Amino acid sequence: MPTNPPQPPSARVAEVIEGRTGELVAECYRLHQAPPLGSLVKAGNPAIFGVVCDVATESVDPGRRPLARGQDAADEADIYLQNPQLARLLRTTFRALIVGHREGEYLRHYLPPQPPHVHSFVYLCPAEEVREFTQSLDFLSILLFAPERAPVDEIIGACLRQAASAHPDRRQFLVAAGKTLAPLLRGELARLNTILTRIRP
Repeated sequence: MPTNPPQPPSARVAEVIEGRTGELVAECYRLHQAPPLGSLVKAGNPAIFGVVCDVATESVDPGRRPLARGQDAADEADIYLQNPQLARLLRTTFRALIVGHREGEYLRHYLPPQPPHVHSFVYLCPAEEVREFTQSLDFLSILLFAPERAPVDEIIGACLRQAASAHPDRRQFLVAAGKTLAPLLRGELARLNTILTRIRP
């Protein structure tokens, strides 16, 4: 029976608080410390991979909105120094669109049978794992047809720019990404051009 290969060390950044077939919602351990838009993250064991598509910082109590507190503060950091309770009253969360998973020793670029469990740890994938996952660009079709509430084209652009940094030849990777997107967006030239503009080397 195949075993999961050893993985490079990753930074644990959050915990799953909601899991669905196509996405996960995670709460960050530190305020304002969500992975950047387009980042590749993973949760669970075997790993389920997602691309960060939305980040929010809001009140822990959904019925109470934060109040402006900085009228007399020297800068933003001063607000948090003067109001240390804010770290307990606010939280940063993010959503990630699920784009693949590990199955034994293999990477699968399609949705897993089950979403990650609530309270699964969420890690920011290191460059080595990003490079491994994006050797195949089959996951782009999942992003392209994500729910309308997500700014899909911006997410794809951010994801590909970040992934390119993990590849030895950044330009070659982005050209390959453009060639993968072209047939998927046949008949949607304006949309294709928008994404290509976002990832132009």
